[in-house]
Amino acid sequence: MLMTAPLFSAESANARIRLMLALVITYMVYPLLDWPKLDPLSPTGFLALLNQVVIGIVMGVSLQMIVSAVVVAGQAVSVTMGLSMANLMDPTLGNVPVLSQFFLIMGSLLFFDLGGHILVIQSVIDSFTLLPIGSSLISVETVGKLITWSSMMFLGGVLIALPVMVSLLLVNIGVGIMTRTAPSLNIFSVGFPAMLAAGYIVLLVCVGSISERIRWLWQQGFSHMRDILGIG
Repeated sequence: MLMTAPLFSAESANARIRLMLALVITYMVYPLLDWPKLDPLSPTGFLALLNQVVIGIVMGVSLQMIVSAVVVAGQAVSVTMGLSMANLMDPTLGNVPVLSQFFLIMGSLLFFDLGGHILVIQSVIDSFTLLPIGSSLISVETVGKLITWSSMMFLGGVLIALPVMVSLLLVNIGVGIMTRTAPSLNIFSVGFPAMLAAGYIVLLVCVGSISERIRWLWQQGFSHMRDILGIG
């Protein structure tokens, strides 16, 4: 889970930090539950270990869909504004637009504001109770739920970027009408600065609604993560 979940899997939290977090969480969780005695080198123990790895991956990947939605939203807004060439090299996500980085910072702050780190650790504890070691999560139903949930990557991106994209579309139509009525007007010298200025103004106006949409996506992500794991 610490290798795949948002923020925990960031490059800023290197392998040593994740290892220390795993040891601390294990130290706190171990006295709370009754653990079966399994030989990790036996086939039964290996399958139980593999199932626990799958549970952690499913938890992390289901939440990474929200991060991907935020990145998609930033890419859509950047292309609409004409900032698609203004990119930053993110060690976790690769080459992403500047606006995607802005949305990611906003999403990270909202993640902590919602207590997402606590909810993820609580879900790990609940999974040991409702999915005891030895029970299997690998099933067609689980894969189907995860694939269905992956559509939120695009739906969430559209929901975040829609206000800005619609506003800039209207600005683009206005610039087109203006250049059509005055053919001598250079569309590049007028349209590009107009789209940039309008884009920043619309972002400033819509930042409140964008943050609420990202907050809603995180809430949906936590709910679906627990639903996929069957811990309700």
